Amino acid sequence: MIDLALEGRSVLIAGAGRGIGAACARSFAAAGARVACLDSDPGRRTEIVEELERSGATAIPIACDVRRAGEVEHAVGRTVESFGTIDVCVDVIGEARWGRVLELSDQDWDDSFTLVLRHAFYLARAVGRQMVARGAGGAIVSIASVSGISSAPLHGAYGAAKAGLIALTKTLAVELAAASIRVNSVAPGAVRTPRLMEITTEERRVESARSIPLGRLAEPEDIAKVVLFLASDLSSYVTGQTIVVDGGATAQFPLSLRA
Repeated sequence: MIDLALEGRSVLIAGAGRGIGAACARSFAAAGARVACLDSDPGRRTEIVEELERSGATAIPIACDVRRAGEVEHAVGRTVESFGTIDVCVDVIGEARWGRVLELSDQDWDDSFTLVLRHAFYLARAVGRQMVARGAGGAIVSIASVSGISSAPLHGAYGAAKAGLIALTKTLAVELAAASIRVNSVAPGAVRTPRLMEITTEERRVESARSIPLGRLAEPEDIAKVVLFLASDLSSYVTGQTIVVDGGATAQFPLSLRA
C-alpha cells in the first residue's frame, strides 16, 4: 500500500465548506490528517467538521473573512494553537466576477483580485512564516484554474487573477525552497461544484462535457486527489508547478478535421 505520510499531519483548508474544499477535507481526514476547516459560512464549516468527526477524524471549524489580513493571521494562529503546527495549507477560495472586459466595473476587477489573489498572498504569507519559524518544512497548495492559462470570453478579471496566482506559486516555491516548503497549484477545468450548478444550466453542462476529451465534467474528488498528491511525500521533489486537471480540455486543438 502506498503511504501518503499524512497520518497525524495538521492541514488548514481555506474554503473547506463545500465543493472542492469539502472534498479535500474528506480526503485528508481519510488519510489520517487533522483538519482545520476555514470557511466564512458558519453553517457550512460546522457541517463539514461534524461530518469529519463522525468519521473518526480530528477537525475544527474556523471563521475567517480572507479579505482581511488580520483575520487570516488569526485563523492561522488558531490552527497552530489547536494542532501545534500547520504542515499543509490548501487554499480553495476563488470567487469569480464574470463579464466582458469592456463592461467590467472597477469593483468587479478589484473583487476578482481580492477573492483570488490578494487573499492567497495573505494566507501564504501567514502560513509560510509559521512554517519557516518551525523549521520542519511543509506544503502549500492553491487551486488555480485553466482560466489562468487559456483565455475564454467573460473570464478577463478571473483569468488575470488566476494567472497571477500561478506566478505567485512559482515565486513562493523558489523563495521557500531553502526551508523545505513546497508550493504548487492545481488548475482545474469545469468542476461539478455547487457554485457551477448554481450559475449554469444542465444544457450548458452537457454541452461543455461533450467538448472535453474524457467526456465529462470533473467531480470535486478528482481535484482533491491531485491536491492530496501534492501535499504528500509522493511529490517530495515537486515544487513551483501547476498541474492541469481538466480531462484534456486544454490539450486539444479547437478545429476538428474528423468527418
